[in-house]
Amino acid sequence: MPKLLVTYAIPQESFAEIRDQFEVITPSLGSFSREEVLRRLPECEAMLSMFSFTVDRELIDAGAKLRIISNFGVGFNNVDIAYAKEKGIVVTNTPDPVIEPTAELAFALMADLARRVSECDAKLKRGSGLKWGVMENLGVGLWGTTLGVLGLGNIGRAVARRAVCAGMNVIYHNRHRLAPEEEELLKVTYVSFEELLRQSDYLSLHTPLNDTTYHIIDEAALRQMKPSAYLINTARGPVVEEAALVEALRNGRLAGAGLDVYEFEPRISEELLTMDQVVLVPHIGTATMAGRIEMGRYACENIARCFRGEEPLSRVV
Repeated sequence: MPKLLVTYAIPQESFAEIRDQFEVITPSLGSFSREEVLRRLPECEAMLSMFSFTVDRELIDAGAKLRIISNFGVGFNNVDIAYAKEKGIVVTNTPDPVIEPTAELAFALMADLARRVSECDAKLKRGSGLKWGVMENLGVGLWGTTLGVLGLGNIGRAVARRAVCAGMNVIYHNRHRLAPEEEELLKVTYVSFEELLRQSDYLSLHTPLNDTTYHIIDEAALRQMKPSAYLINTARGPVVEEAALVEALRNGRLAGAGLDVYEFEPRISEELLTMDQVVLVPHIGTATMAGRIEMGRYACENIARCFRGEEPLSRVV
């Protein structure tokens, strides 16, 4: 029976359909250390790795029997893709289960910023800095405002659907424009990147991280946004130049930001931690129990298909 090494203790329900096909080696709690993975990997034919666990050349070389690295997450920047391909190892990810949870969080961050939920909550709890009154604690709302979506893939589309239901006007920018019938169905309008920056009251980022998107939101981009605009990032931290974002927030050139990811994660710029107009969460875009179970099942199905000689659900290489 082939052995499957799982680097982190994900829900056991995820393995229900493959337990009779694989010997599953998984930590009872938490995660295996890198040293433990290096020790166990040589005897394993499959590996289920977390998006936060680096799979580099050393690990790949240690996995002499490896046929597949099934990454738990939509991103795969943690895996040395080129070297895995050179070694003939299949690499997969789990894009479908993350769509709705991530879209929910992006929309939650927008609504929070719009109505100053976290700000008021913090002030009430610490008992200072908040005034009660008809003209106090005014938000800006979502209804009738413009949401800009950078990257209208599956998650971007899920955010757009929620925004339309909330009465927002939705514009988007992609490398490739959607077909007119798709735009009509989603009720979205294509604009240039520059127009996206200029028109958005809320700008939600849903791009992958690559050479073209690294620091796509830099000082120059931020200067084109409205001073009243809010930036939402549930994509990848380095698509935003964090120092430039801090500067824009400090100087009032941007109204606020909702961030799930950070450029130097898990380290966060100290100044962001002190700003009332910023809502921060610790990379929880996909973090629902149902979502985690489904991600695990999806990752296991990729493995099972590979061993059956079938095409995985989502093959990276």
